Amino acid sequence: MQKDEDGFFVPAPSGSQAAPKDPSEPGKAEEAPPKPAAAPATLEEPPAGTDLIKSTFEVTVTLADQQADPNSPLYSAKTFEELGISDDLLKGIYDMGFSKPSKIQERALPLLLANPPMNMIGQSQSGTGKTAAFVLTMLSRVDFNLHKPQAICLAPSRELARQIMNVVITMGKYTAVQTEYAIKDHLPRDASNITAQIIVGNPGTMFDLMRRKVLDVNHIKVFVLDEADNMLDQDGLGDQTLRVKNQLPRNKPVQIVLFSATFPDHVRNFANKFAPNANKIELQKEELSVDSIRQFYMDCKNEEHKYDILVMLYSLLTVGQSIIFCKRRDTADRISQRMTAEGHKVASLHGAKDAAERDAIIDRFREGREKVLITTNVIARGIDILQVNLVVNYDLPMMNERDKFADERPDIETYIHRIGRTGRFGRKGISINFVHDQKTWKQMEMIEQVTGKQIVRIETDDIDEMEEKMKKALK
Repeated sequence: MQKDEDGFFVPAPSGSQAAPKDPSEPGKAEEAPPKPAAAPATLEEPPAGTDLIKSTFEVTVTLADQQADPNSPLYSAKTFEELGISDDLLKGIYDMGFSKPSKIQERALPLLLANPPMNMIGQSQSGTGKTAAFVLTMLSRVDFNLHKPQAICLAPSRELARQIMNVVITMGKYTAVQTEYAIKDHLPRDASNITAQIIVGNPGTMFDLMRRKVLDVNHIKVFVLDEADNMLDQDGLGDQTLRVKNQLPRNKPVQIVLFSATFPDHVRNFANKFAPNANKIELQKEELSVDSIRQFYMDCKNEEHKYDILVMLYSLLTVGQSIIFCKRRDTADRISQRMTAEGHKVASLHGAKDAAERDAIIDRFREGREKVLITTNVIARGIDILQVNLVVNYDLPMMNERDKFADERPDIETYIHRIGRTGRFGRKGISINFVHDQKTWKQMEMIEQVTGKQIVRIETDDIDEMEEKMKKALK
């Protein structure tokens, strides 16, 4: 059985994992044969006033519809007006600082908003506008006169669900949209009927609301997974996400939209079954490690020396805001207590904290009232806090943290997501890995080989050299 941060146990489902093409013929869904990819596109300057990055990665679009014409004006939209969305939504988009679609949005939005609706699997780097793309899709599909759930979005953490909801509320502020969370401790246990049109939350709570008939699924039109690789991974939240999907109406089409920055091959294959006949937008694999992040490692003598070096690091540097990732919750709490006692403004955040405390901690960190957040993988994905310019891997992420049957190889996907919390939207950032024995050194070397990015050593026995290198990196 699997258990997510909401505390819900859900057994693995039986039967086919693919969405049936015909409700009367379960298990017969087949993916369309591969289609010719459109010509690669290059991201241009970001829209004025937004935090979208300027990037040069290639955007490859694969169309599920054999008849789709890449030269059609509907295939790529240079302006939001071309999409035919309502004036109220346009006002919300412009209020957010978007003046024109990013390159990813140019290609994705006409496909996402087309009728009849089609599934999409999108792989795009943070800062390219993917959240705005799927939020606009949900808002565009909603009938505001119908007070029933019509779009649901799942995210792997409470913090990411709250961030997505903020985009929904901001973009939809000129519409009559009603929203609701499906996150732990948000709704009273005796709640009987959700009338909001867009529901954002975590899979355990979402399934519980569906199971108890608090959330009526009969009018759902859009089902979105953010950080979809994590949501579909059978060693993580995959079982619960499948349970949610299996509650959706079988007698009417539901548009399935999957977005993530990374898609390991085994998850990509499952995604193709989960969202059959999907249009696909993908980045080149080698472009996923963000070039604006300078990566370092510090050679520590042992576990206890890691803490001494951490404290020394923060005494030497003036850091805007930073995130320290640990393997264990008790490690995060212990470091937080010791650093607080030494005068640092820090907080620890992990799944064992209660809901209200987690919300307050992340809000204070967003507002800059606390400078250092010590956490587990709970915010390794998707969280955008622009002031973060340093990420510390106090413990490297390991595959056996996701799957108890895995060996002690580093979890490259999680590593990329973690260090991606700094250098957001093209800004400069640095990441530091702590290495304390031969095993962790080999694990870090493996990360270096797989990502193809050099991780530079910083001496820990020469304070002056350590200070000089770090200050130079932070300039």
